Amino acid sequence: MNTEETNVELKDAQTKDAELQDAVDAVDAAEPAQVAADADATEADVSEADLDQEEQEKQPMTGGGERDEDAPSAGAEAEKNGSVKLKIPEEAEEVKFTGLSKEELLRVAGTPGWVRTRWALLVVFWLGWVGMLVGAVLIILQAPRCRDLPATNWWNDGPLYQIGNIQAFTAARNLKGVEQKVDSLSQLKVKGVVIGPIHVAPADDAMSLRFEDVSPAVGNLEQFKGLVQAAHKKGISVVLDLTPNYQGSSGPWFSNISVTNVAERLKSALVFWLNEGVDGVQLSGVERVATVVPSLWTDIRAIVQNGTEQHPNKRVLIGVTERSSAEDVSALLTSTGVDLLISRVLRPGAVDAAEHAQSVQLLYSSHSQTKLAWSLGGRAEGHLASLVGPALVKLHQLLLLTLPGTPVINYGDEIGLMDEGTKFPRMLWDSDEKPNGTQEEERAERLSCRSFFGSVSDLRGKERSLLYGDFLLLSNSSSSLAYLRVWDQSVRYLAAFNWAEEAATLQLSGAALPRQATVAFSTNGSVLPADSDVDLTDLRLGPGQAALLKFPYTG
Repeated sequence: MNTEETNVELKDAQTKDAELQDAVDAVDAAEPAQVAADADATEADVSEADLDQEEQEKQPMTGGGERDEDAPSAGAEAEKNGSVKLKIPEEAEEVKFTGLSKEELLRVAGTPGWVRTRWALLVVFWLGWVGMLVGAVLIILQAPRCRDLPATNWWNDGPLYQIGNIQAFTAARNLKGVEQKVDSLSQLKVKGVVIGPIHVAPADDAMSLRFEDVSPAVGNLEQFKGLVQAAHKKGISVVLDLTPNYQGSSGPWFSNISVTNVAERLKSALVFWLNEGVDGVQLSGVERVATVVPSLWTDIRAIVQNGTEQHPNKRVLIGVTERSSAEDVSALLTSTGVDLLISRVLRPGAVDAAEHAQSVQLLYSSHSQTKLAWSLGGRAEGHLASLVGPALVKLHQLLLLTLPGTPVINYGDEIGLMDEGTKFPRMLWDSDEKPNGTQEEERAERLSCRSFFGSVSDLRGKERSLLYGDFLLLSNSSSSLAYLRVWDQSVRYLAAFNWAEEAATLQLSGAALPRQATVAFSTNGSVLPADSDVDLTDLRLGPGQAALLKFPYTG
């Protein structure tokens, strides 16, 4: 017997007692005379009921227990004692849905209603599919077509770094020392290093010229091979300057009488050095040899520019000329057939910014920018900081790195190295020695220039607009210049320069320009902080300041 059944029986017993007590009270009230006579009987009944109740509580109250032969009398007795028998109904058995049988499904599927429904859904599916296909085709046809990337070579991907004097470049004063600085060059994101000349060439002595021998003053052939290998591991190509008479005063090819002989000897030397792994050759005075011995010049070009099975990669032929007229440089670039021509078109001081802009525009419109090279300084001219002044070094770094073509820099120009009585000053590297106050300021300025050059060079190598984008001249005057570099749907870059000693305001507007642009780089971060927005219709540049701005393609 469970607890609920026990509670019910107790409550019924209590109810029985209450009813008996009420009966006694009623009898006492109605017949006082019989109270005494019936008292003993009533007490006996009550006592018997109590005994029955106690006896019943001692029995197990279970509705499903064993039954004896006197089941009816037991049931009666249980009812007498107030017991209640509860029967808990069993849970209904869960009905499982088995679905339609195969035969039933076939009968239903073949009805006309379902046939029509299936055909309707099939038609809707194919109409939707065809609609999506047509929509995709329309989107493709209406979307602006991306421009095909131009064919470029490794020398178009980044700056070329010239080391014209091996002994001045490192403390080791040899080619091994240059090899040890390859990591530093890699940080500048240069794509090629132009070495030398390093061959044996006594001044103005054509008979003693030995193209294939490395001058003992700068090292040996094994050191050169080590340099080439180290540079290639860093993704830097090596170009060798083989200008014949690089130490003499009678011209790069000696006299006219010797040009033929020297050019003939150069041909075999080219084969030698290309087999040693160099990625190109640089020659000064190309107009002379191309004019005097055109057939030999054609052979020289073929040896360098034509790939072989052993060396399938493209090699560069760089020409150097002292000419500064854009017209002359353009004609020479066409007649010589060199891959790049370094000239004095951007020579500082002789002309103003407006003439420089016109020269750039003429060369850009006449030739593929993959053949244009821009340089300020060199073996003959000296270093950038000495030519333009230390305050304008960053401005000209930005100019070289953003013009359409290949920037060519002289060793040390990345830190603003000054010529000190020689055009081959000793390169300044960071040392472990603690500098004094003045030295610390100079060191900080060198590091600032180097960081600026490296950052802009890195950006140039990543952005298509700067790599091979169109060149659009926006504004130019005697002291200011602004141009735009754009490629297809890539980010646009706007370069602005102020050479004046006073501030300048450029008002730039047009269909290709938005109202505002964001500063990518500035030569004066306190005036134009990086990532700040500027109004192109009121672009203010401080004295000797330049900035590179950017804005997105908007369609």
